[in-house]
Amino acid sequence: MTTALDADALRSRLVAPNGPYAALDVVESTPSTNADLSAATGAADRTVLIALEQTAGQGRRGRGWSSPVGGLYVSVLFRPAGVSPARLPWLNLIAGLALVRVAASVGVDASLKWPNDLLLGGGKGAGILSEITADGAVVVGMGLNVAKLPSDVQPAPGGLAPTSLEDAGAAELDHEELAFRLLVELAGLEGVWRKNDGDAVESGLLEEYLEHSATVGSRVRVELSGGAALEGVAQRVEADGTLTVRGDDGVEHGVSAGDVVHLRSA
Repeated sequence: MTTALDADALRSRLVAPNGPYAALDVVESTPSTNADLSAATGAADRTVLIALEQTAGQGRRGRGWSSPVGGLYVSVLFRPAGVSPARLPWLNLIAGLALVRVAASVGVDASLKWPNDLLLGGGKGAGILSEITADGAVVVGMGLNVAKLPSDVQPAPGGLAPTSLEDAGAAELDHEELAFRLLVELAGLEGVWRKNDGDAVESGLLEEYLEHSATVGSRVRVELSGGAALEGVAQRVEADGTLTVRGDDGVEHGVSAGDVVHLRSA
């Protein structure tokens, strides 16, 4: 397994005029790639930052995001001009699709737990966090577990066991090639979405997402802000990216944000 990343080689393949990105940097370690890009006021659309370790990665609701050496931590800043703000949450789901495609490219079947987890088998192989910057850009961060994880890595919220591509039997574990494939897939998916003004149906993204959803059809508990929880069966992902859950009260509830725990298949 090769963990080194050659920034110049990646730029030659991925940065304009040879590729779809405006800028790309690689660091060995940083507190948070998302925080670094969010602080880069005026950064160009499709600016990329990659790290091999994060020392203060953040997950949803400000929780710590374990980012040990051996993983791949990629953040991309987007400025999708012309896309309605209501459609920007799809960038989080698009990142999930890019990760599924990368896993498939190394022979690993993956699925998606709405809204931000890549599942390899029954464990969490990657997490996604999207944030709006002060100047209106969207930073999409992806943390992909590549190498076998240290024994002290804690389970994700809801008890989801951590896992990695190596644990799942991936045929290839070269970090540079994985980074390249991930960024190519992300740019292609985001480009189609942007060309269709962020319409997930017209771009075919909703259909593809549903093909890989492990959440739809499962009995779930959604942990909402303020300590509230909703239990029921996940019915579908809507065109705007929200999750519809039929609660135990028989009423369908639209969920735009929350931590989802899979209880069992419905």
